[in-house]
Amino acid sequence: MEEHKDIATPARTKAILDKYRLAAKKSLGQNFIVDTNILEKIVDAGDIDDRTTVIEVGPGIGALTEQIAKKAKEVIAFEIDDRLLPVLKDTLSPYENIKIIHQDILKADLKAFEETYLMDAEKVVVIANLPYYVTTPIILNFLESTLPIDSLVLMMQKEVANRLSAVPGTKAYGSLSIAVQYYMDAEVAFIVPKTVFTPQPNVESAVIKLTRKKEAEVIVKDEAVFFKVARSAFVQRRKTLWNNLQVAYGKEPEIREKLQAALDQSEIDPKRRGETLSLKEFGKLSDALVEQELQMIDIQSR
Repeated sequence: MEEHKDIATPARTKAILDKYRLAAKKSLGQNFIVDTNILEKIVDAGDIDDRTTVIEVGPGIGALTEQIAKKAKEVIAFEIDDRLLPVLKDTLSPYENIKIIHQDILKADLKAFEETYLMDAEKVVVIANLPYYVTTPIILNFLESTLPIDSLVLMMQKEVANRLSAVPGTKAYGSLSIAVQYYMDAEVAFIVPKTVFTPQPNVESAVIKLTRKKEAEVIVKDEAVFFKVARSAFVQRRKTLWNNLQVAYGKEPEIREKLQAALDQSEIDPKRRGETLSLKEFGKLSDALVEQELQMIDIQSR
């Protein structure tokens, strides 16, 4: 194992790509990391140790997978690109604690996956270098699942990382901030320079750590309503909560009356904008709307 050269160097990465006649697939948002220090920082951010089972999404040619495997009990990596399967078999051959699953994580049966691989897991961490176009679906897929995830350490577009960790009253704060922070504490761990990638991306990247909340900050009567209300509050950011709620629920007099009653009950000024409401205030408002038995309009069907 000592003689094994790390994958994440410019020379070794180029040699692997040349050997298999590979180029980064733009359609899959592929950029290969060629700096071992950055990969070690990612692993450190996840507090990975020999009790940890790591779920990795998109191992690529195995650069990050290798660094995780050095510290983790086990790495289970989902790879969608079938061109990379023989590469991973080759590059990761020195490690016996890695399993590659050839599947799109968004189509995987996570319940069956949990029963097969995680029943004896002591600590579960998700690590991924996410292409920007599937960042949000993959995160929400994990958070809404029943997987016993302790934390997620994710590399993504810096702008998205800022949105996930944003606080009320800031430009970056929105329904995605609320959806993530309902489940997790979110913190940007560090910024990743473009120079550590080949090919270099056009956007800046960041690593964010999402840690399972020890206790729920807000408990709501209906989670689906809570998330819908949060989304509706940001449909037109510059408009007031009152205007956005009428778009979501309707403008009939009896509906407006119920909306006003819900706002009064939750002690929220209808002139406020959605971006000023905290998680707890969204919780109070969604509960009040549930009590008023208001049904949100299905905008898509109109």
